[in-house]
Amino acid sequence: MAGHGTEEHPHGADRLCEAGDRVYSRAVRRGRVPRRDAEPVPCLLDLALLHPDPDDMDWLVPTSPQEVMTRLLRGLYDEVSASQRRMGSAVAAFEWYAGLGGPAPAAGEGAAIRVLDGAARIQAALDQATEACTTEVLTVQPGGIRREHELSEGLHRALALRGRGVRMRDLYNHVARHGQGLLNYLELMGDAVEARTLDEVIDRLMLFDRTVAFIPANADRTMALELRHPALIAYLVTVFERLWRLAIPLTAPLPETRIEGISHREQSIAALLAEGHQDAVIAERLGISVRTCRAHIARLSETLGAASRTQLGVRIAQVGLDGPLPGVAAPVILPGRGSRTVR
Repeated sequence: MAGHGTEEHPHGADRLCEAGDRVYSRAVRRGRVPRRDAEPVPCLLDLALLHPDPDDMDWLVPTSPQEVMTRLLRGLYDEVSASQRRMGSAVAAFEWYAGLGGPAPAAGEGAAIRVLDGAARIQAALDQATEACTTEVLTVQPGGIRREHELSEGLHRALALRGRGVRMRDLYNHVARHGQGLLNYLELMGDAVEARTLDEVIDRLMLFDRTVAFIPANADRTMALELRHPALIAYLVTVFERLWRLAIPLTAPLPETRIEGISHREQSIAALLAEGHQDAVIAERLGISVRTCRAHIARLSETLGAASRTQLGVRIAQVGLDGPLPGVAAPVILPGRGSRTVR
């Protein structure tokens, strides 16, 4: 119950300010207090916790705590009763609206888009999709080297799927090739899983039987979207299949770069630098740390003979690292560095 209070003391009788509590407590103990003692706390008069002593107007006497409590409880009862009446009116109104249309869709299963808030709900939905899956799972796993605990989190689902003969295809960043945990996982899963890698992949995606998909709903992945709309599913399947055709099987080596002395990863970094991305963005897209990214940029600058980031951008454009790989080999002259071979 809020009460009236004042601008200086905006509270109710059920939550007095510290000064008001001291004065009212003193009045209850002594039976009355001088009026001057209550001047710093006008809330006590506004809330009718103190009132003038009829026998001496320079003194204030307290309203009994029992009376104050009764007044508060009566106010709370009135508020609850009003809320119940509003609730009844709302229910009646929307029951009438609900009767205007057809049967309401189920709130859970079958909904086109469902927001999953929290790890427990996400886990439960993934387990349910796994149990219902009978044919195929497509996943995109962004980030760098897959840690053991990340792989073990979904291992029970993967093993259950393998046991039912479900085929799985996974897309990773190239950098994931360097993780022993992923290699162990794929060895355990055998022919049930096929993995490929790309320089960059889209954000996390899981598709079950081309009927239900899961994607992150926020940056820290504490929320997810469960998608069942056929058009959305078809679109995501198309995206996955196009990335899959561009990807390189995990068992196959990465193609050689166009310039001797520049690694495949450095070539990817060069292309992203040419697009104007900052180090942190490049690192996130390639699944590496910012420190590793900067080390590659330093080596790239040394190889191309660039003394500054601006000059590095010019060198990248000069040797053609800002565009797609050409199909014909040709010599490239690096300024100040002699020739390198374009493959």
